[in-house]
Amino acid sequence: MKKVAVYPGSFDPVTNGHVDIIQRALKIFDKLIVLVAYNPDKKSLFTVEERMAIIKDVIGNKNLAVDCYTGLLVDYVRKSEANIVIRGMRALSDFENEFQMALMNRNLNRDMEIVFLMTDYRWLYTSSRLIKEVAGLGGDVNGLVPELVYRKLQEKYAADKKETSKRKRS
Repeated sequence: MKKVAVYPGSFDPVTNGHVDIIQRALKIFDKLIVLVAYNPDKKSLFTVEERMAIIKDVIGNKNLAVDCYTGLLVDYVRKSEANIVIRGMRALSDFENEFQMALMNRNLNRDMEIVFLMTDYRWLYTSSRLIKEVAGLGGDVNGLVPELVYRKLQEKYAADKKETSKRKRS
């Protein structure tokens, strides 16, 4: 029986911490599905399609599938061939929220196992939210995200600056 795991998240954008978790999970499981969350109520920097393409390009592993889903994680896991969910943790501050979500998910689907992986110590302080904030204010996030993501962030924020400048002149 193949061991298939799902690694859900927003990945907006994918960071080196995410990449670390993905690469390590691929060593443990036969197949990994990175599940990009779609939340219509949340404004994302990258579209779901952009995030999915970036993850595929950055990882490039035949045992990796990238998908998106809106709805309950337990429903996606049930309909997929997986029964394991990967959750990445950076620090103790992540534990309470992750533990609460894990207990709720186990309550909804007793057949689902949740596996926590700690990211490498180099990425303990990085988060997608912080990366976007720093990059949006012109800070250098090179080395904290894959090179492709770094370039895409520069493109996004350069376009935003042009648009803002254009609106101010109007």
